[in-house]
Amino acid sequence: MFIDSVKLTLSSGHGGAGAVSFRREKHVILGGPDGGDGGDGGDVYFVCDNNTHTLANYKGKKAMRASDGEAGMGKRMTGKKGESLELIVPPGTAVYDAQTNELLCDMVEEGQRTLFLKGGKGGLGNFHFKNSINQAPEYAQKGMPEESVEVRLELKLIADVGLVGFPNVGKSTLISAVSNAKPQIANYEFTTLTPKLGLVEVDQFSGFVMADIPGIIEGASDGRGLGVQFLKHIERNKILLFMIDSANYRSMSEQFSVLKDEVAKFSSVLASRDYAIALTRVDAAENLDENIKEFMKNINLEPNQVGKFIYKQDLYSFDAKKPYFVLPISSATNENIDELKFALLELLKKD
Repeated sequence: MFIDSVKLTLSSGHGGAGAVSFRREKHVILGGPDGGDGGDGGDVYFVCDNNTHTLANYKGKKAMRASDGEAGMGKRMTGKKGESLELIVPPGTAVYDAQTNELLCDMVEEGQRTLFLKGGKGGLGNFHFKNSINQAPEYAQKGMPEESVEVRLELKLIADVGLVGFPNVGKSTLISAVSNAKPQIANYEFTTLTPKLGLVEVDQFSGFVMADIPGIIEGASDGRGLGVQFLKHIERNKILLFMIDSANYRSMSEQFSVLKDEVAKFSSVLASRDYAIALTRVDAAENLDENIKEFMKNINLEPNQVGKFIYKQDLYSFDAKKPYFVLPISSATNENIDELKFALLELLKKD
């Protein structure tokens, strides 16, 4: 099950109490204090793991805590440290304070291990309190209390290319055609209810990760449809590929305008990402040439045919306000799919 948001309370371990103990041995009269220190409470860590793809392990859990430190013992023996709690999360997991919404830590790299909460310090045993006035102290420190915080974990998928489009425009068909991902595909809206990642191999030595994001509808940035649940998954994508359905009842211009607007409303940073446009399902489109001319005119782009591309920029004079390319494609017939993969790789390598 794909779970991308959970809320739970995390606590480190309480420090163990110091011991009140006195040396008791044969032939030793009035042995001095020998109470050991309490063990430190267990810490809480977040660990980033590429083999983990969801937050499902934490669904339904209200609270998780590390173990408490054990109490000190006689003969100045320190109590055992509490066992630490490690939360294994996928790359792209952000940890927020559930009350203030403050970002507390961001897990982005494989193997990243972040200390989140420190366990309480173990209390000192009575051995430490012996002095010239009090040779036999009968008190020791209690362990220090644990740290505790209610957090919200949010998974935002990390990919090179994020597919942005209305439901049922061919995103799932494209990602299955170019990668190893096998999304559910059908001819109705919201087939894709969970984001999926696919590895696109361009040649023997090059490739990139593509994210199939569930369809966006008008008002998504305000929570309509499946709303910001899905928009957040393109936040960490390096570039965006707008998928415009050339066989849709909506005009291509209207589709592009709504999608750009929803992305901009959700995040100005996201709206400034490099992007490209794929005109999908050209095998099923009517009046394609006329509709493409109208689309290019409405988005203020002068067609400059470069091979199969209707429009393509020169990377040496790249204008980030414009798409890198506009390319008609068909995942069903594989039309221009190779050109699409190579062009996306070019854009990714631009910097």
